[in-house]
Amino acid sequence: MSDVLADWPLLTPDALASLLDGGAKDVVVLDIRRGEHYSKGHIPGARHFSVFGINTYDSDPAQVASFTKMWAFQIALTGIRRQDRVVVCGARSDDSAARAFWFLEYLGHPQVALLDGGIRAWERSGRSLTQDATPPSPVAYPLEESVPSLCANWRDVKAAIDDPQRVILDTRSDEEWYGEDSRGTKRGGAIPAALHREWSENLDDHGCFLEAEEIRSEYAAMGITEETPVIAYCNTGYRSAHTYLALRLIGHRNVRNYISSWQEWGNRIDDCPVVVHERE
Repeated sequence: MSDVLADWPLLTPDALASLLDGGAKDVVVLDIRRGEHYSKGHIPGARHFSVFGINTYDSDPAQVASFTKMWAFQIALTGIRRQDRVVVCGARSDDSAARAFWFLEYLGHPQVALLDGGIRAWERSGRSLTQDATPPSPVAYPLEESVPSLCANWRDVKAAIDDPQRVILDTRSDEEWYGEDSRGTKRGGAIPAALHREWSENLDDHGCFLEAEEIRSEYAAMGITEETPVIAYCNTGYRSAHTYLALRLIGHRNVRNYISSWQEWGNRIDDCPVVVHERE
């Protein structure tokens, strides 16, 4: 299998423009913003793929298998081939873009990148957008190369609670961490033994990722190194996918995204313990 963790995870607008201006036929820009934003202006040649609402709140294997097939079908509709180099683009380096990045890596796509800073960074660099769009021709997208080790289910998380060698990383807001915002689930709070670092702390004021050394230093202060096995979670697997990418940027090769996150854990009362932290 091609190296799904190839060292190509983050592109600047200049780097992407160089690829596109050079006529690279295998580079596909995948714009994951809502359709109304895509139609108002997008990078020339970009294809639209909305990730909004494509969620699963059940991480048991059969459900995840069905969910994966649905994602692969949606990817196939964009015309992406396995040999294509895919560059995911959001409004910024946001959680929705990161989730699409994570899912493509989970599907085993050999080369996936994210446009750092998204459309806003592209425009800040002085480059133009277009409203022209050509519908892609759907293709078959195989599932044989998927990478299950990038995805965690509730049983994996529960087993990690009492394992001092593994870290459960909560990427949600302070309000969710302290149980003040349950996001509509039966319980608020956090997973026992979890550490907390909100996903957005990995971004600068422009919505671009911080420098790798700064990200590495912040996680090292929490005891997380490149060798630390990590399971990241949030509410629906978006923000935890963003932290997955942040850890990828600093060379981490053992991080998993809890795909159903709090929408499953907070509602699974009989199986999944919860702790409520108090603000100091």
